[in-house]
Amino acid sequence: MTAADTPSYAKTPAPPCSAPPSSEPPLSAPPRLRPARLLPRDVLRTGAVGLRARRARVVLSALGIAIGIATMVAVVGLSESSRADLMARLDRLGTNLLTVEGGEDARGGQLKLPKSAVAMVERIGPVQHATATGNVDARIRRSDVVPAERAAGVTTQAARPDLLAALGAEVDRGVWLNSASEHLPVTVLGTVAAERLGITEPGAKIMMDDTHVVVVGILKPVELFPTLDRVALVGFPAAERHFGFDGHPTTVFERSTDASVEDVRAVLPRTVNPGGAGGVKVSRPSDALAAKAATDEGLTTLMLGLGAVALLVGGVGVANTMVISVLERRSEIGLRRSLGATRNAVRLQFLTESLLLSALGGATGAVLGAAATGAFAYAQGWTAVVPPWALAGGFGATLAIGAVAGLYPAIRAARMHPTEALNAT
Repeated sequence: MTAADTPSYAKTPAPPCSAPPSSEPPLSAPPRLRPARLLPRDVLRTGAVGLRARRARVVLSALGIAIGIATMVAVVGLSESSRADLMARLDRLGTNLLTVEGGEDARGGQLKLPKSAVAMVERIGPVQHATATGNVDARIRRSDVVPAERAAGVTTQAARPDLLAALGAEVDRGVWLNSASEHLPVTVLGTVAAERLGITEPGAKIMMDDTHVVVVGILKPVELFPTLDRVALVGFPAAERHFGFDGHPTTVFERSTDASVEDVRAVLPRTVNPGGAGGVKVSRPSDALAAKAATDEGLTTLMLGLGAVALLVGGVGVANTMVISVLERRSEIGLRRSLGATRNAVRLQFLTESLLLSALGGATGAVLGAAATGAFAYAQGWTAVVPPWALAGGFGATLAIGAVAGLYPAIRAARMHPTEALNAT
């Protein structure tokens, strides 16, 4: 058989074998798993677990933070309350009062001012009011049965009727001297002088040298010039008539406009004593109150330093609590890590726990400090002032302390290997 005789179907090559078509997609690599992120409420809940489980330790640790914050808030609050009361007193009493006194002479005594010193001061343009007092050499006894050598420790001064108006002082009981009584043997006692003499009500009699003098009034404490609290005041004419007073004033009091205080202060010495301005001393009584405010400010700085030390000690206590908490909860850390918790989640849990612990102490301390300020200010008759920046700054300091104190324990907990943590139990 030749090639021509071969059937045609024998020449057709067989088609290649192929797999039947399939509807299933081709296999691909599995997706990469990503750890789930904790929501803020989950972070807070996990961070609070350790606090609820160890309440006694939490209270003791938070107490250290609370003491530091309470100290700082109370110190700032009391300082601000005292300063506000002092500024209110200065506004009420005025800062435009100047006093003029004679300096020391060559023998160590006090130089006398001219009798016309008040009139000369009143001629200065901006001066609104001028008055004076003078030292009187008269020994005071409670009665004539008391020996003369046993004086009551109360000095005598002559005063003009307009003295109270110039000083802003007030009579507590009785009346003040007037144009009639300043000629009579009557006196008005300062509050300390009345206590030393044992006199509580006007009408009593005391002895000035050998003269019976009637007490017609008792002053309230004189804030701007507390020296007057320890004296017995009589009128200038009565002092000259009964006690040999020479009429020379010892202290001149002057009030002027606020804007001209320094200008008046510069010309007072030459005005009062033209022949010897260097022998005259001019002072401003309100400067003593301002100096007290500066002293309180220095003390406040010291107390704030002590509060900061207490806060630092509280932060060390928080750090110690967190380190111990990490050591005690290694099994919990290992279990969480083996169930898929990331290092970041563990770190965030313990850092949140430290912040919550510090925030608890800070909030408690702020409340205690504000309460202490209010109670003390009420007892002193002040207006309680607690600056908002003190509360915010104190609470912010606690959070910073908590973050620093909890950072190392949080890092240490996150570095624990799950197997090592589980085997440690």
